[in-house]
Amino acid sequence: MPTEPAVPADETILVVDDVPANLELVAGHLEQHGFRVVVAQGGDEALARALLVRPALVLLDVMMPGIDGFETCRRLKTQPALRDVPVLFMSARADTGNKLSGFEAGAVDYVTKPVDSAELLARVRTHLALAALQRQLAAQNRLLQQEIQARERAQAALQRSNAELEQLAYAASHDMQEPLRMIASYLQLVERRYADRLDDDGREFIGYAVDGAKRMQALINDMLAYSRVGTKGHPPVPVESAKVVKTALSNLQLAIEESHAQIECGALPCVMGDAGQLVQLVQNLLSNAIKFRGTQPPRVRIGCEADGENWRFEVQDNGIGIAPDYAERIFVMFQRLHPRSAYPGTGIGLALCKRIVERHGGRLWVEPAPAGGSTFKFTLPRVPAPEAESAAEAGR
Repeated sequence: MPTEPAVPADETILVVDDVPANLELVAGHLEQHGFRVVVAQGGDEALARALLVRPALVLLDVMMPGIDGFETCRRLKTQPALRDVPVLFMSARADTGNKLSGFEAGAVDYVTKPVDSAELLARVRTHLALAALQRQLAAQNRLLQQEIQARERAQAALQRSNAELEQLAYAASHDMQEPLRMIASYLQLVERRYADRLDDDGREFIGYAVDGAKRMQALINDMLAYSRVGTKGHPPVPVESAKVVKTALSNLQLAIEESHAQIECGALPCVMGDAGQLVQLVQNLLSNAIKFRGTQPPRVRIGCEADGENWRFEVQDNGIGIAPDYAERIFVMFQRLHPRSAYPGTGIGLALCKRIVERHGGRLWVEPAPAGGSTFKFTLPRVPAPEAESAAEAGR
C-alpha cells in the first residue's frame, strides 16, 4: 500500500469556524494525520492567531457572524507575513458565484460542507505541497537574482579593469617607441661613423643591440595592435571577403615572390565585419603559412562554406604542421613553438587573430591538414538579409 507523505512538525493549520462541532470534527481529523491545529471561532480571532502562529494553511468558514470569511481572507492577504499562506474556504454554499467570490478574495480552493474527511486531507496536502514548492522556487529565484547581480558587478569591474589595462598598454607602448627609435638610430650612427675604430667584436655587439631594439619595436607594435582590437575597431558592416584577401595578398606580395608561394582562393562571400581588422587577420594567417613552410614552396588554399548563421573560412597550407598537443597553446600571447633563430616573430600574431575573430562573434581553431601542414578555420557572421540586399544594390 502507498505510504502517506510525512508531515513536517512545523506545519500548523489554522481552522476557523463559528460552530464548535465543525471545529472539533475538522481539527480532530487533521490531528490524527500528524498536523498541528490551531482553532478560531471568528474573523477577528482568526487574524490575531494567524499573526501569532504563522500557519502553513488556513481552513476558513464563509458564513460567520461579524466579519465573514471573504472579508477575513482579504484582511489576511493584506498582512505581509500572511500574504502567501494558502486559504481554503469551507461552506455549504457551493454555487459558482460563491466560489468566484472566494477566489477573488484570495482563496486557492473550496471545500464543500459537510466536509468529507478524505477529500479535505487530500486538498490540504496538495496545497501544502504547492506552497512548499512556491517557497522553494521563490528562494531559488532570490539566489539566482543575487548571483546575477554579483556577476553583473564582476562583469562591470572586469570591463573597467580591461579598459584601464588597454589604456595603460597603449600609453606604455606608445611612450616606449621614441626611446627605442633613438637607441637604434644612434647605435647605427656609431657603427657607420666609427666602423674603422671598432674590431669585429665591437661591430658584432652593436649588431646585437640594434637587432634587439628592432625586435622590441616589433613587439611594441604588435602589442599596440592587440590592445586596439577592442577599442579602435570600427562597427561591423557588410564586407566583401574577396577584397579582404586581395588586399592581404597585395601587402604580402614580396614575401610571396621570395618564397615562390602559390595561393589558391575559392569563391568568398560577403560577411559582417571590420574590413581593416579582417585584412589583418587574413594577412597574419597567410604570413604564418609562408613563414612556417617545409622543404617545398608554400601552397595555400583559402576556402569558405556555410555554417549555420555563420561562414566558416579555411586557410590550408602544406607547412611544417602543428602537433595536436599545441593546438590551443599557439593562440596564447607570447607562446612560441620554435626558437626565434629558426622562425622570427613576436609570438603575438595568432593571439591577435583570435582576438579579432572573437570580437566579430566567431571562433578560431587549427586542425591538421589532410596531406600534411595545418588548416586554420574561423567563423564570421553572415550579412543579415536586408543589409545583404542593400550591399548588392550598391555594388550594381
